[in-house]
Amino acid sequence: MALKIGIVGCRGIGMTHANAYKQDELADLVAVCDVVKERADAMAEKLGVRVYYSLSEMLRGEELDIVDVTTGGFENGSWHFEPAMEAIEAGKHVLVEKPLSNDVGEARQMVARAAEKNVYLGCNLNHYFTPPAEKAKEYMDNGQIGELVYCLHKMGFSAGEETYGPNKSSRFWNLPYAHLKAFLSHPFSVMRHFCGDITHIQAFVNRPGFRRRVNDVMLSTVSIHVRFANDCVGYLLSQRGDATYGLGGWWSLEVAGTRGTFCIENCIEKVTFWPAPGTGKAGDPAKMSGGSADAPEVTSTGITDFSQTFPRRLHAFLEDITNGVPREDIRASGRDALAALEYTWAVMESYELGGAVVRPHPLPPLHGDPKTLLD
Repeated sequence: MALKIGIVGCRGIGMTHANAYKQDELADLVAVCDVVKERADAMAEKLGVRVYYSLSEMLRGEELDIVDVTTGGFENGSWHFEPAMEAIEAGKHVLVEKPLSNDVGEARQMVARAAEKNVYLGCNLNHYFTPPAEKAKEYMDNGQIGELVYCLHKMGFSAGEETYGPNKSSRFWNLPYAHLKAFLSHPFSVMRHFCGDITHIQAFVNRPGFRRRVNDVMLSTVSIHVRFANDCVGYLLSQRGDATYGLGGWWSLEVAGTRGTFCIENCIEKVTFWPAPGTGKAGDPAKMSGGSADAPEVTSTGITDFSQTFPRRLHAFLEDITNGVPREDIRASGRDALAALEYTWAVMESYELGGAVVRPHPLPPLHGDPKTLLD
């Protein structure tokens, strides 16, 4: 039976989610809600669903399985906490847009309360719900990557000085950490998906002169060095339209191990795998030879529309709930989203300490459900 869904937040991202649900056999979108009446009315009419102007009204009027929180707010996350907590208290499963919140303390409360109420809490960390990511995981699971050595990730917005215009939206203007809080959940979640938990973070953060000249305080360029729990090292570069990315486009992830390396380009478009060279092609420092691998394996999806990540991620949430997977096993969980925020807060702390190495706040432990945990 399809899961009954109500959406809170009727702007663009809410419509994106709604359109995905309308095409998914596991979903039954029954209602939308927004405190701005005109916005809610317009979306409800377009979708042919019932309309509400407060979440409490919607919870009283509908038998919902899932509340999908697509509100925004300061730094794209300040309006997530209240509706998510209200829905959790009502015993509903909740999906929240990223970031889980723009306040890590609120995010910790959301994850803790969802665990106490035994409901599913997920986040729209949609960047690794793609065919290239699935293919890359196959390489790892098949032992073709081997022991992890390094992870390089670039993600942001290509632009530059000539195309810059001050973003005077109250959601971003005069908020120095707006880019970090609103965006880093995506790249950190991708890095963690492939390489595991991060234990150490060092960050250098800046903004170019054209932002300074108009008193734009947003810290828009961030260079982050990380260490994973498995001793793999990593690097993340994210910038918000300060420059144009070169190789790999606006989104590239390279993960290398002792047996091979893969690189995903533009998130959903392509993945390339290079096997480690055999003895005949290995690098030789004495001969100033870098070595070479066998011919790479390239898998192109034929998909260039990034928006296709949304229905894939939303379907995974519906699938996990329908299948009754253990709460700790749901994909892109609230705890996963909290991890990305803990890393983001460590970035800000490292910056404020002049680039010191910082250890992120530990995640809440997984306890497991005795009804589902196997011996």
